[in-house]
Amino acid sequence: MSAPTLGNRAARRLFLDRHALAEQPVGPARGRDLYELIHRLGFVQLDSINTLARAHDMILFARRPTYRPGNLKRLYERDRMLFEHWTHDAAVIPMAFYPHWQLRFRRDAVRLKRQWRSGRGEGFERQFRSVLQHIRDHGPVCSSDVGQDEKKGSGGWWDWHPSKTALEYLWRSGALTVIGRDGFRKRYDLTERVLDIAIESPEPGDTIDWLCHAALDRLGFATSGEIARFWDTVTAQEARDWCARALERGSLMEVDIEGHDGRSRRCLARPEVFDMSDNVPMPPGRMRILSPFDPALRDRSRTERLFGFHYRIEVFVPADSRKYGYYVFPLLEGDRLIGRIDVKAQRECQSLCVTALWPEHGVRWSDARTRRLMAELDRVRRFAELGDIRMTDGWLREPR
Repeated sequence: MSAPTLGNRAARRLFLDRHALAEQPVGPARGRDLYELIHRLGFVQLDSINTLARAHDMILFARRPTYRPGNLKRLYERDRMLFEHWTHDAAVIPMAFYPHWQLRFRRDAVRLKRQWRSGRGEGFERQFRSVLQHIRDHGPVCSSDVGQDEKKGSGGWWDWHPSKTALEYLWRSGALTVIGRDGFRKRYDLTERVLDIAIESPEPGDTIDWLCHAALDRLGFATSGEIARFWDTVTAQEARDWCARALERGSLMEVDIEGHDGRSRRCLARPEVFDMSDNVPMPPGRMRILSPFDPALRDRSRTERLFGFHYRIEVFVPADSRKYGYYVFPLLEGDRLIGRIDVKAQRECQSLCVTALWPEHGVRWSDARTRRLMAELDRVRRFAELGDIRMTDGWLREPR
């Protein structure tokens, strides 16, 4: 059966708008304004790699250049407007969503305990009670504060010592809450002490409905699999069932989304998707350096279908086998991903160093593009609190 088609350019614009990349990157970036941005995105992924700045800071800076890392720290650790848990990876999430994480806590408790038991043996479960009692008696802890004399496992759950395993399990299952980080080490406290109010626990069906609606709102259009993967809590079958019911009710419609190569993929969207796409602004022409963990890029297959941009992080690829580099940043210009850049902060000389830039095939690198790049590099330099920009000889490479 045929379905209406949303053209590729309209689809790209709508997708970027859902991820707060279609408007001018201006505006306040602290307190309630920063919270509203994170609420709009759904979550901001955390990552420890810091070749230039932390991933979460780069994500927020790309949308609000007035953002500084302390703004997120205050919102998370002081104001308690965010909590840390998992979507597809560790992330900070609006506290308003916390009731719907009760389902995630229960599912993680079952899944992780099954993994833990298979690799750890029965004695480790006693560690849960011991760690909880330690926190009750002594207050918040990092993993280094417990289990100093314990031996690590051998091939078990992440090969951690028993108390670290207990901390992670108790956090993932909801008994503990991460209240902040020292450097990048998590600090844990009792959830009942951090959240001194009763937290409602919606019925599983209500949470599944909320998660699917919220995912589609942030994607604009999606397959059932993309809806399931967005929060990574709903199962593939639950997402398919939800989509089937929504189609039957008429609250969703089928639409063919044109890819960058002209081929279409059948997706689901709200009936007003074409009105929404007509009202989305044209993304600004300024160049932006995006984090590899930017929410607009997290589904690599979707990025490739819509933008023709094949991207993989090569952190774990041996150096002599890397195609580009250890940690290379995508470049967004308007509604196109036009290249990738190997740039890092050299703190010892207070410089922002550009090793290489590879334009995408079909992108002509003009003098005007170089000026836009230098303007963005200067913004990033100031954000990273560096003194100057250094361009390696031969930095502009041929497309690969």
